[in-house]
Amino acid sequence: MAEDFFQGYKGRALEVLRKYNVRVWGQSEIETTRGIFKGTVLPRSENDDDLHIVLKIETGYNIGIDISTITGMKETGYNKANYKIPEKEFPYSDDKPNVKLFGTGGTIASRLDYRTGAVIPAFSPGELYGAVPELADICNIQTEKLFAVFSENMGPDQYMTLAKAIGEEIRKGTEGIVIGHGTDTLHHTAAALSFMVQNPPIPIILVGSQRSSDRPSSDAALNLIHASTAAGHGDIAEVMVCMFGPTSDEYGFLHRGTRVRKMHSSYRSTFRTIGDTPVATVTRAGVKPIKKEYNHRRNDREVNILPYFSEKVTMMYYYPHMKAEMMHALIDMGYKGIIIVGTGLGHVNRELYPALERAKAEGVSVFMTLQTLWGYVHMFVYETGRDMMAKGVIPLGNMLPEVAWVKLGWAMGQTEDPEEVKRIMLTPVNGEITPKEPYNGYLVYQGGVPEVEEFVRKVRK
Repeated sequence: MAEDFFQGYKGRALEVLRKYNVRVWGQSEIETTRGIFKGTVLPRSENDDDLHIVLKIETGYNIGIDISTITGMKETGYNKANYKIPEKEFPYSDDKPNVKLFGTGGTIASRLDYRTGAVIPAFSPGELYGAVPELADICNIQTEKLFAVFSENMGPDQYMTLAKAIGEEIRKGTEGIVIGHGTDTLHHTAAALSFMVQNPPIPIILVGSQRSSDRPSSDAALNLIHASTAAGHGDIAEVMVCMFGPTSDEYGFLHRGTRVRKMHSSYRSTFRTIGDTPVATVTRAGVKPIKKEYNHRRNDREVNILPYFSEKVTMMYYYPHMKAEMMHALIDMGYKGIIIVGTGLGHVNRELYPALERAKAEGVSVFMTLQTLWGYVHMFVYETGRDMMAKGVIPLGNMLPEVAWVKLGWAMGQTEDPEEVKRIMLTPVNGEITPKEPYNGYLVYQGGVPEVEEFVRKVRK
């Protein structure tokens, strides 16, 4: 089979590359109406357009060049990427904790090959050591790739598989667990594991990166260093998410798995604790708790693994003038549990009342959460809320919508009895419903972190 020198390019972009005899992985000089650009031509996805050529420039960033601006091209060199990171033997040490790293897809760490412009994934211990040598100073790492999926393709099957694998590792004596995960649905998986893995004796840390390792502003290596530190040396034995704190790179946050949410599409400090404070900060020096109460690390190997999930649950985001037929359709499709993401204190319009009445009559469990994210469901304040409660809608305090969906799936994986489902949903497992929110949490977005408060005070002078 002939080698493909134009990986992913098609249409007009392919014609331009052929015209100037420039290949993918070729070091190229491209003349355009906007100036001259030098770098490595990168492959394109089959779903990308045919209007641009992608070039990795010497800064490490990728740029797209509009083919309509190109006046000339020439290939000055060629180095095809082999997608293999040089391995170094991981220096295992008896005096360092043993940490298991589970991969779910994507790259936990990677290295930019400046010869080729390729981002080379690292996963084996030797590869990780080659990419992030600081890990050897923190812990002994074993790796296992459980899945190879984008985070948007994670779901109940993966949640249950992860929970079972975590249980096995704990029983083997692993001293900490790190889970590499794409950031888009990382908080869904964190919530699922918080319910499926209860009372663990060791830290279970989910980690990802907002920016890939080929970018100068990447958070990948530091997040992995912080996560490994928390897993191997931290005292907090809970399911947590470890990601950037401030943009200064000073520390990371450990967020409780039931209270964390991705709040920005690209910002490195995208993960925020909602309705509570982060559990702790973490640096290369160690973990510093923020919360006074948390589950401490133990020496036993006891853990409750509860890998249950029903796919007969869904989430309905309310919008003005929503029709009852939307909920009727869900009931017709066999859904047994519905999370409503309501407005204000927990409201929907009267047009949904007949569907709510039908849901109650047919034993469909319906719960209310809030679009505001911050604050509590208070359905007893206004007539609308009281009417809905009379029709069987159950308020969920300050439980986050995605967490509520996950918990409902977990609950109904155990029973479909409405009263038992209600009991499970209203019984906190690990902070998914809190007695109160920090008085200043909403204002500073991180629940009263002192340095944030100080910044706000200075700005508001």
